[in-house]
Amino acid sequence: MNHPYSFGPEKGDKIVYIREVSVADLPDEVREQVPGVDVLYSVHSPDGERLALVKDRSLAFSLAREHEFAPVSVH
Repeated sequence: MNHPYSFGPEKGDKIVYIREVSVADLPDEVREQVPGVDVLYSVHSPDGERLALVKDRSLAFSLAREHEFAPVSVH
C-alpha cells in the first residue's frame, strides 16, 4: 500500500531546523560572549526566525525536543 502521509498543519508548525553557524558571521555582541569558539548551532523556525544559539549540535537537538519540536538538520 502506497498512501501519502500528511503531517497536517499542527505537526508542520512543530518543526525546527538546526544548522551550523560560523561565529565570525554573527554580530559583535554575540562573538564577545563566546571567546575561542568558531562554530555555534542555531535553531530556526520554519519561517527562518532564529530561536536559539548553542555550542553543541546534540544540545540543539535536545533543546528542540525538550520543547516538543521535531528538529531537522540543515546543511
